[in-house]
Amino acid sequence: MKMLLQYKQLLIILVTVVQCSFVNAQSNRFTSIENNLTALSVEIPSINEMVDVSVSGVSIQEFLRAVANNAKINITVDPSLNISIVNNFSSVKVSDLLLFMAREYDLDIKIYGTIISVSKFIYPKEEVKIVPRKINVVYTPETDFLLLDLSKDSLVAVVKEISRQSGKNIILTSALNNSLVNGYIKDKPFDQVLEMMAFSNDLSYSKNPDGFYILDKKELQKPESNSSGNKSSKGNNNNSKNNSGETLNSTLVLSMDSINTSLQNAPIIDVIREVSDKLKINYSIISPIEGFADFTVTGVSYDSLLVNILNGTTYTYRKVGDVYIFGEQKEMTMRQSEVVPMQYRTVDKITENIPGDIKKDVEIKEFPELNSLLITGVGSKVEVVKEFIKSIDKVVPVILIEVIIAEVTRSHITSTGIKTGIADNSEVKTQGTLTPGVNLTLSTSTINNLINSFNGFGWFNLGHVTPNFYMSIKALEDNGILRLRSTPKISTLNGHEATLSIGKTEYYLEEQNNVVGTQNPQNITTRTYKSVNADLSITIKPIVSGDNQVTLDIKVKQSDFTARISENAPPGAVTRNFESLIRIKNGEMVLLGGLEENRRSDTGSGLPLLSRIPVLKWIFSSRSREKNVNKLNIFIKPTVIY
Repeated sequence: MKMLLQYKQLLIILVTVVQCSFVNAQSNRFTSIENNLTALSVEIPSINEMVDVSVSGVSIQEFLRAVANNAKINITVDPSLNISIVNNFSSVKVSDLLLFMAREYDLDIKIYGTIISVSKFIYPKEEVKIVPRKINVVYTPETDFLLLDLSKDSLVAVVKEISRQSGKNIILTSALNNSLVNGYIKDKPFDQVLEMMAFSNDLSYSKNPDGFYILDKKELQKPESNSSGNKSSKGNNNNSKNNSGETLNSTLVLSMDSINTSLQNAPIIDVIREVSDKLKINYSIISPIEGFADFTVTGVSYDSLLVNILNGTTYTYRKVGDVYIFGEQKEMTMRQSEVVPMQYRTVDKITENIPGDIKKDVEIKEFPELNSLLITGVGSKVEVVKEFIKSIDKVVPVILIEVIIAEVTRSHITSTGIKTGIADNSEVKTQGTLTPGVNLTLSTSTINNLINSFNGFGWFNLGHVTPNFYMSIKALEDNGILRLRSTPKISTLNGHEATLSIGKTEYYLEEQNNVVGTQNPQNITTRTYKSVNADLSITIKPIVSGDNQVTLDIKVKQSDFTARISENAPPGAVTRNFESLIRIKNGEMVLLGGLEENRRSDTGSGLPLLSRIPVLKWIFSSRSREKNVNKLNIFIKPTVIY
């Protein structure tokens, strides 16, 4: 009783330790998710916004899509999740809501850049330790009996165990180092057991006078032809003999998954019948099967044996229920149809990628609604097509591409000089600015008043200027810095083009005059507003390589408007094109290209000679200096998401 109580206490302690370990693992997982969401909130502040959501009987995909639209964040949900949400959330942070969903429905939340991925959490599998198979050999010294229970065991290990227990020497040739043996022989004399094991595994057995046992590969002898030209190895029991009486064809059936056979020119129909009868398999032969088989296999299954026998012939087999049907491939009853759903890819253009020799004699139709292929043909060929489709039906990565277009324009303009002249009949008024720059026009009366203020001083006396005389004084300096930064982001599947176009439209007026009539002509004016576009267009085709690098085929076109030459004229346009093919690591940023434009101009006008004399040139000339620097850089960063 006391011992039973101790066992119960020990069991309770073990259960408690396991539960604590599980709780700690779960706590660490949710803490990691919370830390990831907190780190993401630095880049996406909207993840900390409050949302109000009340739903009943809505799928988790629709629920999280509504949350993502409300908070302006990117959330992708595993379509295989089958969860119905019935909740009412009021003034809850998006991050807290996602953490609650992970705890409540046992979900896993991962962050890829600015994309939040939600899927079912898969618990890690426990490591399974593989225990080497024990060689089942029992030797009884008193009777010199040997027991063998072998199933695809190493021949080297079996021989070592027999020698260890019996103390008898058994020699293997080097050709048998990687051989496997099968068989079950119970309590028979030692020599007889070795001979039976050799026979069932297609080995040669011999014993020399010194008591050594020798095992080697059996050399198959080809059957001899008699004078009439007929093969002497024909027979209905699949066991033919040569002239010396030595058996050439042998078949040992251990189980449905373990068949050993060595055939030389054996009739195919006899092999099928013998193996099927020994395994008690139901079969039906709907057309005569002719031909002979010549091969050796060990430890194969029944289906693998049939594939080897019928390979290269016009015959095949099909399993209907528990009955195997044998016949020619052209028989309609031997053809089968199977729907193969695609797991990761779409069926679009899949048939174009299947090699012609694989889909030969097989009909393949696409079902886009089910994302599946309907394959019709002989069973063995259908299996070949299925295996090929399985090999190419892999997860297609999504590439998030961030493009940064940075443009900086710096300008410096200086305009100075004095300009005089006589205006039209209209009177010139004194007007202009004195600050931040001097741009002043003086009228005739203003100039005469200034002259009168100087007269009477010194030895000179200036006369008045003529009517409509004016003077313009200019001293201006302009500095400007313009920074433009465009950061478009686009995503696409591996090997598919992604295109992004952002633009603006402006309109200009177009007038057309038409004269109608000859005797009383009338002038008809038609006004039409026409549009012109300026776009930022990006086309990228990414290809992910096996070494986690991305090849990008990039085309960038940027156009913008310039000033109009008149109010109703169309605006001018400037265009920049960029094309490149680059290779970059996942998650790295690279400078695709840069354009730096420096423009300088220095223009002036004035009186000959006087405009070149220092000091006087500021009175008798006007000058304008302009300096513009324009830099355009394009950066790109691909991120692969599986």
